[in-house]
Amino acid sequence: MYQELVKNSPPSYKIDRSKFRDLLHQHFEMTDDILLDRVFRAFDQDSDNYISQEEWVTGLSTFIDQTEPESVIKFCFMVYDLNGDGYISREEMFQLLKYSLVKQTHDEDSDESIKELVELILKKLDRDHDGRVSLTDFTTSVKEEPLLIEAFGTCLPSQKMRDCFRTLICEGQAKKL
Repeated sequence: MYQELVKNSPPSYKIDRSKFRDLLHQHFEMTDDILLDRVFRAFDQDSDNYISQEEWVTGLSTFIDQTEPESVIKFCFMVYDLNGDGYISREEMFQLLKYSLVKQTHDEDSDESIKELVELILKKLDRDHDGRVSLTDFTTSVKEEPLLIEAFGTCLPSQKMRDCFRTLICEGQAKKL
């Protein structure tokens, strides 16, 4: 599949942001623009704005297989840490929730509701009470309450979408034989 994605790409033979977003939208039904960009960043380990074959394999193993809980937690944390400083701040939580929860209305009441939700989530996740969520805070909280892994939006495909993608890959491999 990687070879198919990089076909007609620049000489670097890497997946660009546009192709990656199309893939997530088409195969995993992910539509949140902020999270699509952040998932791209989580795959793009060297921050060159392209996904190499190695980055593709590494990212996909976490994204699809989800067999190593620590890797999945770290992946989600990277997606939610919008500025890459190693913490999820109130402002980052607000931005993530604002665009994933409130798509239709942009009034002051919805902003206040989101701020209240941020405070509730912060109380649940901020283990060291420093006003932000570190990877350690996030890991501890998610291990105690697994549903918190996607507290700020869907950044992982559902089991159904993962199964469909595996089937697609297997069918593609069978056709080559």
